[in-house]
Amino acid sequence: MAGAAERSRRRNSGSARPGADLDTAREHWLILVGKGNNGGDGLAAPGTCVRRASPSRWCTRPRRRRWPGKPPVQRAAAAALGLPAVVHGRNSIDFAGCTGIVDALLGTGSAGAPRGAYADLIAAANASGKPIVSADIPSGLDADTGALHEPCIHAAVTVCLALLKRGLVQYPGAGAAGRVVVRSIGIPAALAREAGVQASLLTPEVLKTRLGVDVSRRRSPEGHKGTYGHVLLAAGSLSMSGAGLLAARAALRAGCGLVTWTLPAALLPYVIGAAPEIMLAAAGGGEDGTWNAGTAAEVLRLGGKRDAVATGPGLGRFAGDQEWLRMLWEGIGSPLVLDADALNILAECNYTEWSSPGRPVILTPHPGEMARLAGVSTPEVQRDRIGLAQAYAIKHGVVLVLKGSHTVIASPEGEVYVNTTGHPGMGTGGAGDVLTGMIAGLLAQGLDAVQAAAFGVYLHGLAGERAAGSRNDPSALVAGDIIEAL
Repeated sequence: MAGAAERSRRRNSGSARPGADLDTAREHWLILVGKGNNGGDGLAAPGTCVRRASPSRWCTRPRRRRWPGKPPVQRAAAAALGLPAVVHGRNSIDFAGCTGIVDALLGTGSAGAPRGAYADLIAAANASGKPIVSADIPSGLDADTGALHEPCIHAAVTVCLALLKRGLVQYPGAGAAGRVVVRSIGIPAALAREAGVQASLLTPEVLKTRLGVDVSRRRSPEGHKGTYGHVLLAAGSLSMSGAGLLAARAALRAGCGLVTWTLPAALLPYVIGAAPEIMLAAAGGGEDGTWNAGTAAEVLRLGGKRDAVATGPGLGRFAGDQEWLRMLWEGIGSPLVLDADALNILAECNYTEWSSPGRPVILTPHPGEMARLAGVSTPEVQRDRIGLAQAYAIKHGVVLVLKGSHTVIASPEGEVYVNTTGHPGMGTGGAGDVLTGMIAGLLAQGLDAVQAAAFGVYLHGLAGERAAGSRNDPSALVAGDIIEAL
């Protein structure tokens, strides 16, 4: 992944870090070496250890007559340094006598579950209780999807070479990688773009240089409420009116100038004054505070005068909801954000036959909603979040925001951004409604769909981090805290 180094050196999935004893002068490292280029990378480590007066030895699988790749060169260098070697199955391997283990068994070219000597060495390394440093990826981890084969190394640190691998920012792989650092081996980052790499970590630098976003969120001294756009939000029902309120408040906190919240007329008396900054508009509906098919005309009328439209949070399901959503899809001329029940409605429609909207559409599913949209199971979604999001965005011509840890943003052109902000405390009801409002608020201010989706996700996670940090216990975090931390 291009653009990875800055954030990956500073952040991580929260896994354990090796202790300070790993920096002492008399370390004794056991280096597990495979047959390919990853093994060659491991064999380069003893030279560093010798320079630091740290004795090492290296262990390999049973020898073959021919070593593919670069291991022969590095093996000769290790021999020249006088470093002892042992062979699995022939020599006794003393895991207890080492300070730590370097895992250089299997690299990005491996596929499937480790077998034979590789499986034995991985299992023994994990059972040793010693800190493990993996070269490029932990052996047994799928470099593209983050899937873990059995067995798989569970590393304290993964030293990723040249560019971050996709599997290290997708779970469960991110949990097995430990602290991830990226180190240059002389490959220019520009080559990744030339080779067609389309996935990047979402960092402030990427937001600024690649997406052209002003991350400072500066305001013009001549600006006024009309300068920063007007959002229309069609959301909320009797049992879920709070979802609409959260999304509306979040749109304002994201910086847009005006928000109109339209909802069934029967609910208006109950939400008046709940957030005095928000304008309210009745959209018909039944006396029970639910939507009906006839409300689409009023939403279309209101949406024609707005800079961005969002719907779905707290919407509920109702008779005629598929035709209702189709009318909005085909009739709204402003960028459209769909979340929650709007996504569930969309999943039941053959919307590829609908008329092209002629303006951007942003979908913001969580994994369960994504599964319904794509017609697969939730575990299948989670097995390759980046690949699935990218393929869906390209096929359907939408900007897709696949929520979860390391949220994925995919564009219709196949560009993918993996978010680096967020906190486990954000797993609370309403957090997704807040994100919907934020993205709509950024759209209204003139950002394009990819900019608004990416920047909205980044700011949402950052606010979640701040909100969690202000609590005695991050598990006490609620969605409204995220809005107040913006």
